[in-house]
Amino acid sequence: MIGIRFIRLIALIASMLCVATMTAKAQTEIQFWHAMGGELGEKLTDFANRFNASQKEYKIVPVYKGNYTETMTAAIAAFRAKQQPHIVQVFEVGTATMMSAKGAIYPVYQLMADQKEAFDPKAYLGAVVGYYSDSKGNILSLPFNSSTPVVYYNKDAFRKAGLNPDQSPATWPELEAAAKKLQAAGYPCGFTSGWPSWIQLENFSALHDIPIATRANGFDGLDTVLQLNGALQVRHIAKLAEWQKSKIFDYGGRRSDSGPKFYSGECAIYMNSSSAYAAVKASVKFEFGVGMLPYWPDAIQTPKNSIIGGATLWVLNGYPKSDYKGVAKFFTYLSSPEIQTEWHQFSGYLPITTKAYELSRQQGFYDKNPGTDVPIKQLTRGTPNANSKGLRLGNFAQIRDVIEDEIEAVLAGKKTAKAALDDAVQRSNELLRQFERTNK
Repeated sequence: MIGIRFIRLIALIASMLCVATMTAKAQTEIQFWHAMGGELGEKLTDFANRFNASQKEYKIVPVYKGNYTETMTAAIAAFRAKQQPHIVQVFEVGTATMMSAKGAIYPVYQLMADQKEAFDPKAYLGAVVGYYSDSKGNILSLPFNSSTPVVYYNKDAFRKAGLNPDQSPATWPELEAAAKKLQAAGYPCGFTSGWPSWIQLENFSALHDIPIATRANGFDGLDTVLQLNGALQVRHIAKLAEWQKSKIFDYGGRRSDSGPKFYSGECAIYMNSSSAYAAVKASVKFEFGVGMLPYWPDAIQTPKNSIIGGATLWVLNGYPKSDYKGVAKFFTYLSSPEIQTEWHQFSGYLPITTKAYELSRQQGFYDKNPGTDVPIKQLTRGTPNANSKGLRLGNFAQIRDVIEDEIEAVLAGKKTAKAALDDAVQRSNELLRQFERTNK
């Protein structure tokens, strides 16, 4: 009798295991390669887990692949080896490269239409989607984490130096004067900057309504050539080198390497992406404020809008049609006002939809966190034109490395600003011609 019961019990357990195994196998895995480390990566994983828990057909598998350059390079290599992910996060400088990879990418507007998922391009901020759309206005990649550079400043230091703690310097002359007062108050460094090319040349040019490149900064054709060695750009880089000698400005490296100079209180002003908000908030022990990038008032009276950075999500071809249903559903989930609002408020990235922006306002987020709406106001200031719409340059990741090389040569006293930017143009134009020949 005991033997029969035991056999039935074993059979029941085996049956349950079989059902569980079949259920697990029925779930389609969607590979998602991204470049979000630290707190941002943990939040992204949290979103994926919550989506996975919301349904049983698909399982998003987020995989951190290193920084933006490493993630994009890994995806290209994987595609050539036919081992590509379904989704890859690519920074904005990789846009032209991805657009030219015809056959490799599955345009998002087409994906959402094929899978009958609701997708309204007008729901997204114009300054964001324009960067990632084709000439007909079709959105090619999903805007997810878009940012724009801002000024973070130490309010405690401003008070100690006799400066207004509720206002960051609006112009470069004001910032220079403030830096000197901060140094006199005991702070070794006036200001530092992350992402020198993006902030001190690319956004600098957009704000001052001067081009980085011909052909509408590359939007109108592959035959674009760089123009970042104009008189104002040369003057600004020369000024940074001059300021570095007295630590009014102190270079801290590429990307966000200069952050610790601000966190520690060494530099009282820090220019970096709006997406650095979470890291700044978690790292500093003083009250800080957020302001807009400064401008040269003798060059422009009303600065233009800043341009975006960050990344979008590209879909890669090569999987069964059924897999892409899961990708489309995940994109709908990520674009929802609730998720976008949560992401925006957590990270400092822009709310990419108007509904997410409105929801944040209704929740009182901007009132409770003064300065968090500065990126949106700066990005949507005025009407974008050819000089402030954005940049679309082939081989832009390599070009940005060239620009950083040349800026560092100026700051190290090895070259004049004019010679360095002339060399940056010459070296970068060679990269542009390579890209043009490859993608004609």
